[in-house]
Amino acid sequence: MSTGASRLPDIERSSEGGSRYRLRDLFTPLDTLLVSGGDPRLTLDARDRVNAYGCAASPEPEIWNFASSTASTISQLAYDRAALAREELMHKCLFDEVEVAFDSRCESMREELRGHLQLSPRVDIVFSPSGTDSQLHALFLARAVLGAPPVTIVVGADQTGSGTAHTAGGRHFSTLTASGLAVRKDGAVAGLAGDSIAVPLLEAAAPGIAMRADADAAVMRAVEDSLAQGRCVLLHIMDSSKLGWRAPSAACLDEIARRWPRKVQVVVDACQARLGRRRLRSYLDRGYMVLTTGSKFFGGPAFSGALLVPKGLSRSIDRIGAIAPGIFDYAGRCDWPMAWTALRSRFERRPNFGQWLRWEAALAEIGSYYAVPGAFRARALAELAAGIDSMIALSPSLQAVPNPSGPAGADDEEFAAATIFPFTLLRDGRPVSIADTSAVHRALARDMNEDIDGSAADRQVAAQRCLVGQSVRLERADGSPQGVLRLCVGARLVTEAWSADAMQSQRNLQHILDRIAHVLVKIDLLLNSATAAPRKFVLEA
Repeated sequence: MSTGASRLPDIERSSEGGSRYRLRDLFTPLDTLLVSGGDPRLTLDARDRVNAYGCAASPEPEIWNFASSTASTISQLAYDRAALAREELMHKCLFDEVEVAFDSRCESMREELRGHLQLSPRVDIVFSPSGTDSQLHALFLARAVLGAPPVTIVVGADQTGSGTAHTAGGRHFSTLTASGLAVRKDGAVAGLAGDSIAVPLLEAAAPGIAMRADADAAVMRAVEDSLAQGRCVLLHIMDSSKLGWRAPSAACLDEIARRWPRKVQVVVDACQARLGRRRLRSYLDRGYMVLTTGSKFFGGPAFSGALLVPKGLSRSIDRIGAIAPGIFDYAGRCDWPMAWTALRSRFERRPNFGQWLRWEAALAEIGSYYAVPGAFRARALAELAAGIDSMIALSPSLQAVPNPSGPAGADDEEFAAATIFPFTLLRDGRPVSIADTSAVHRALARDMNEDIDGSAADRQVAAQRCLVGQSVRLERADGSPQGVLRLCVGARLVTEAWSADAMQSQRNLQHILDRIAHVLVKIDLLLNSATAAPRKFVLEA
């Protein structure tokens, strides 16, 4: 390291006349780098040193993670991979420009991700700081493929990321871009702003939480109406939503392809990464773009986004003429695949070290997951699903939200089993308010030992810190929103449970279920303790 530091002045160069990105930037503390290069959602709270999702920048093994639908704390395995990757890049930068060495490393990550997901070498990968940024990339590329500004139809608009309402219309989703540019939230991204149509999945008039019965018909109407107006369409479909729902149906997509060939570009919101590799390949084979992340099911640190682009679209993309100027604020040269030489040449060399390190960490988790035999992955997810379903059904404080997506097909592989388990909270048999639901979510992540008036055993339960999927806000027909929490099974649970010793792996799975039971008991204590009423927690947010 001392040799590298002595050469710093010699590294501050670029074939394009200088660079803001120097070797010394890589000497920034790893924790700081891991939360850099993103929007304000990554910012750590000054007191607790966690982001908006309760996750720190370094491993916290004492916290139980069942929050992969939202965000997970970084594992030691992933943290070590990021640390090693940084050291390796530092070494390469002693012999080459920072941007050149960084570009090569990103291309290696593309190859590694394709290998883990068993994708064709001709599938291109565009990296980004988050799945929300990737949505803007998809809109940018769809304009090139369709040859005109599309109207974006968002299926499951009520169960996707909050930023999608903005990105679907080509608008800024935050007040700060990952490149550090201050912008006006919901302001137009220059050259990308357009129309969008929201197709919610929730049946607002139903007495419980249910998917609307006419989801396919609503999608077909939105597509037909848009095309009748002479517009082309970017159809944003869901696989899967925050609640684990999937829409529209395969039959609906087949009908759209039959009736309007080459007029509708589909992008799959698979940011949860809860789909089998065969299913993923089938989407790409049909010419769909796919949004994914390494930070949801796979358990990498938040945020790490990617857009998977099928081979048939690349030729159109690399011949793009005029470029929407706003996209330059959301991508650097290294984000685009090396094969897209013409497009890449128009972007600034702007390495995003935080985005890169978060993907390095995510790849450690993805590789570990797929190193586990497929039969065990399927058995583990099925057994955990059965156990969690049973525990939620037996709890007087929880009411399960059903998954209406229908029976899984062969392409779902291990994801034939559910991995997101949404539920509403009940007190005296009635749903609690959305404020109380959010308060319980925050309290679960804290040591509540001193706030529980109960036995020593109760206080021990309350002391355990645990993360579950944050509250999903669902609007109701009567105007009263409802909050839904989620227990989530992620890749790391499967990886940690695996053992070549069948009896040991079974004990490991039971240990996970015991922890989940512990979490449910803590929820019950938080809801019913006289001295720890959830409204008290709101004041501590």
